[in-house]
Amino acid sequence: MSWGFKKEFFFESLFILKTTTIKTAANILRVHSIESFGTHDGPGIRMVVFLQGCKLKCLYCHNPDTIDTQGGEDIEIEELVQKAIRMKSYFGETGGVTVSGGEPLLQAHNLVHFFKRLKEENIHTNIDTNGRILNHPVMELLDNYTDLIMLDIKHMTEEGYQKITGQKNKETAFHLANYREASGKKMWLRYVLIPEITSSPELLHQLGNYFKDFTTIEQLEIQSYHKLGVHKWEALGWEYELKDARENTPEELQTAKSILENYFKKVKIN
Repeated sequence: MSWGFKKEFFFESLFILKTTTIKTAANILRVHSIESFGTHDGPGIRMVVFLQGCKLKCLYCHNPDTIDTQGGEDIEIEELVQKAIRMKSYFGETGGVTVSGGEPLLQAHNLVHFFKRLKEENIHTNIDTNGRILNHPVMELLDNYTDLIMLDIKHMTEEGYQKITGQKNKETAFHLANYREASGKKMWLRYVLIPEITSSPELLHQLGNYFKDFTTIEQLEIQSYHKLGVHKWEALGWEYELKDARENTPEELQTAKSILENYFKKVKIN
């Protein structure tokens, strides 16, 4: 890749992101669940592999049972590859495999092997990530074997990021975005629209202005806020702190879409 002015982002992120990765045998991925016919996790019809483990605890997480790094099921990579091969006829020209989570880049070292095998079978690869990790296995994975990344932008301010995720340093996701942009490879952005928390026009304009000159972003997806995962928080014995937050009105979603369309080639409401 061409470093250009973005070289500083790479070295700063390596210094910042001392994130513990998930260690398993080289031929294993720690999996939470698999969705065979996903239609909301990348282009076309997709096999979606939700990996176990995440270092964030987002207030609106609808899969909090994926957070525990000790949970999940160890599945051999070749078993997952064969499952994807059996689905190839459903993928068509645009579908493929998406790895989500949890945070899949916690298992980047083993994902290199998984995605390398998928590319050998001519299967499109996609990663849905919060962008907290940018190390050498992640760079190898993104540069050589990942056709698309979907990057979650949590908030445009440090205070807001910490409130939502429970962790510091919102810049980590932007470092990964800059790294991807410098590679010239495709990227989508995702942004959860929470009334009174992430929905203000000021924040939406900040989001647009930051990314307006990126050439690799194919689209931005507005994720409407919902409470479908509240029962999972309760089952885990955790307090759901956004219980008083309301869901978006259709008008709010359209207003956000209209603002963001000034900055992005395509804006989609999910």
